[in-house]
Amino acid sequence: MYTFEKQLAGITLDAAVARTKEVLAANGFGVLTEIDVQKTMKAKLEADMPGYVILGACNPKMAYEALKLEPRVGAMLPCNVIVRELEGGTVEVSAIDPVASMTAIDNDALHAVAGKVRTMLSDVIQAL
Repeated sequence: MYTFEKQLAGITLDAAVARTKEVLAANGFGVLTEIDVQKTMKAKLEADMPGYVILGACNPKMAYEALKLEPRVGAMLPCNVIVRELEGGTVEVSAIDPVASMTAIDNDALHAVAGKVRTMLSDVIQAL
């Protein structure tokens, strides 16, 4: 699996986005980017889809460690967290597993950093 996820019942997409940002911040992550995919697809393609927001989350200390070990790893940053509406009024929050995303890079020290970030993001998802 390449993500960690949790389904939240009885919450709006906006409330789930706000809660996710709060839990990320409490765990040392800032949100660098926020993409409203639903709005973008409507504007660009006239396509209708359920609510879908991508948050670009970054823990500066861990990102710095990764960049020192592998300068091109910035192409894989920040860690994306998705908040999306499912059928039946449920919202799912999922985060990338950085260990899975770093398998293409042959650098054991980087994999160790990714393992730490994996634990941190898993903790975020479980705390929601």
